[in-house]
Order: sequence, then C-alpha cells, then structure tokens
Amino acid sequence: MSTLERTRDWLRDHRLALDAALAAGVLAAMVAGSFAESRGAAGTAWTDRAPDALSLALMVLGAAALVFRRRAPMKVLAATVGVSLVELVTADPRAPVAMSAVVALYTVASATDRPTTWRVGLLTMTLLTAVAMLAGPLPWYAQENLGVFAWTGMAAAAGDAVRSRRAFVHAIKERALRAERTREEEARRRVAEERLRIARDLHDVVAHHIALVNVQAGVAAHVMDKRPDQAKEALAHVREASRSALNELRATVGLLRQSGDPEAPTEPAPGLARLDELADTFRNAGLPVEVARSDAGTALPAAADLAAYRVIQEALTNVRKHAGPGAKAEVSVVRVGPVVEVTVLDDGPGHGKGAGRDTGTAADPGPGREDGPGPDPADDTGPQEGGGHGLLGMRERVTAIGGSCTTGPRYGGGFRVHAILPVENHASALGDPV
Repeated sequence: MSTLERTRDWLRDHRLALDAALAAGVLAAMVAGSFAESRGAAGTAWTDRAPDALSLALMVLGAAALVFRRRAPMKVLAATVGVSLVELVTADPRAPVAMSAVVALYTVASATDRPTTWRVGLLTMTLLTAVAMLAGPLPWYAQENLGVFAWTGMAAAAGDAVRSRRAFVHAIKERALRAERTREEEARRRVAEERLRIARDLHDVVAHHIALVNVQAGVAAHVMDKRPDQAKEALAHVREASRSALNELRATVGLLRQSGDPEAPTEPAPGLARLDELADTFRNAGLPVEVARSDAGTALPAAADLAAYRVIQEALTNVRKHAGPGAKAEVSVVRVGPVVEVTVLDDGPGHGKGAGRDTGTAADPGPGREDGPGPDPADDTGPQEGGGHGLLGMRERVTAIGGSCTTGPRYGGGFRVHAILPVENHASALGDPV
C-alpha cells in the first residue's frame, strides 16, 4: 500500500481530526484576511492594523463550529451565518468572518440533495448580501458586499458538483458490482446445466449397458449346465457390453478433464449413425428390434443427433427390462419437413393394465415403466430405476434443444415413445453436447 493510500485511509478513519485541521486553516486565513484592505482600483494592500477583540472572537467561534460540520451541517451553517451577520453589521473595518459560512454552505451542498442546496444556498446568499448592503457600515455598492454574494454562490455550486460526482462514482461501482454478480450467477447456472447434462449421459450409458449385462448374465446362469456354448456366447456379450460401458463412461467423464490433462477423449459422441450397432446389442440380448429409416441425407445438429440416439437407447432399455418376455420393438426415424421424428414402439404384455391411460409426457412414465410392475424375468431383483428418472431425463434432453417428447401406453398393449427433434440448431447457446 502506498503512502497516499495509507494517508487517505487514516483521514477516512479520523474525520474529526481532519475537520479540526480545516477549522484551524480557515481561522488562520480569516485572521490573515483581516489585515488586508481594499484600495479600489489600486487593488488590495496589507496593513498593520490588528482585528479588534469582537472580530477575533467571532472568527474563533465561526472556525470552531466547522469542527462539527460533518455531524450537523445545517446547525453549523446556521451558527456560522449568525456570527457572520454580527460581523457584517458591527465591524468596521470588516473581518472576513463570512469565510466560515462559505465553508459550511459548501458542506451542506455536498452532503444533501440539489433541491436542498438551491433553497439553502439562495437563502444564505440573499441573507448575507442583503444585510451587508443594507445594514453594514460600508456603502451598498462596496466590492466586499459583492464578494459575499460571489463566494457563497461558488461554495454552493462547488458542493453540488462534488456531491454529483460522488453519486456518479457510487453508481458506477454499484453497476460494476451488479454486473459481477450477474456474471457469477450466469456461471453458476451454466455449471448446473452442464452437470445436469453429464448426469443425464451417465444415466443413459449406465442404464443401457448394465441392463444388457444383467440380462446376459441371467441367461448365462440359466443355461450354464445344460448349454455351455450358449452360456459362453452370453458371457461374451456381457464382456462386450461392459467394455462399451467403460468406453462411453471414459469418454463422458473425460469431458470433465482440464485442457492440459492427458488422454482426453477423441471418439465422437454417439448418434444415429450408430443406430444399427445399438440395435444389434439389443438383438444379441434377446430383444427383436426392427429399424426403419427415411431420413437419408439429413444431418442433424450434434445435440439433436445425440438426443435421438439417447432416446432410442433409453426406450429400448426400458422395453428389455419391463416389457416382459416375447416383446418386440420397432424403431423408426422419419424426416418430416423441418423436424425428424423418432418413434419406439413395443408390444410387450406388461402394459395391459395401462391401456387407455393418458401418459402424454415423459414426466409420467406410466405403468410398467421404471416405476411400475413388469420386471425382466431374468432379473430377480425387481424393477429398476425407481422414480422414472430415465423418461424424465429423456424429455429434458429433447426439450433442451427445442423439441418435444411424449410417452405412454399403446391402445391394446405395449408402449410408445415419440420424440420430435428440430433439424436446425436451436441449442447453440447451450454449448457442445456431452
């Protein structure tokens, strides 16, 4: 900290001492001014006459009042104007006691608002000038009388200017603080959104692959003794699904690394280009999946491409876990004007209870989906993912890029997931997809 800053801090903490020093300086200036004498056109000359006792007492009283100018500016102004009026009426030759009133008026103007400055300033200027002209010992046109008017006017103007500048600086600081708080809030909001997207991806990856591992492990355990070849094939699928899960987890978590960290992920995020590969994983798990596409040549934005893949992945995972044995799934991807429609249907008997029930949004997963009956026969632990977070996350992911997602039971049995994704990029402000 520099010497100037230390001095400024000390003065800020000891304002009474600063005002006392100012009062002493004003007193010295008034005493020195009492030795000056106006010679008209010849200017001002210094004389050897000393101020009389009354003038000296009035100067001391006016200067002493300035010590308390910050604590009670109006009272100090009234006191200094009072001693100045006494000096203007009685003293001849005159001593510059009005200098204390000038300093007090400056303090009032710098500490109050502009209307108060105008009222008090005009009253002080008018009162001192009128008394000096009409009741003082000097002629009304004497330059000392005009000097009282000029000095009080300049004091009011200077105090108002200082107050305006102080308010302007304070407004700039407040604006800067608000802008900083806004930036921090925006950063926290973006961090929360990024965490939500990463959590959604982790859920999709883990739910899909762990469900496949669970199914294939159950098959292997069931046929281990009687059909070891089929058990070996099921275990191979378990290994492949676990390897895929680890790779996708590594890619997702790798996005959290700093820019200088090694082994940053280089594999692109999954999309509809890997739809056949995704369908094969479910076919290997025993779920018949038919894929129909009429979106040839459509290049979806990265966020929409990832969302379409995750919707299909989550929907097929739910079919495999909850639709019951013998269920089949149909996946269709269709380009319709400015949007791509993704639909996943199944005919699982696990939905018979919910026929006709309206579950038009993913926030309500409906019976037999993640929070309802219908566990996989190979899974003896019962339903998974209670609370419907998979379908809710699916809907949040789609709506975040400007699309829509509806889910619900089909008439006559089965379940339907339908997502509409925009072909144009409506999520550029959200950053790169996770």
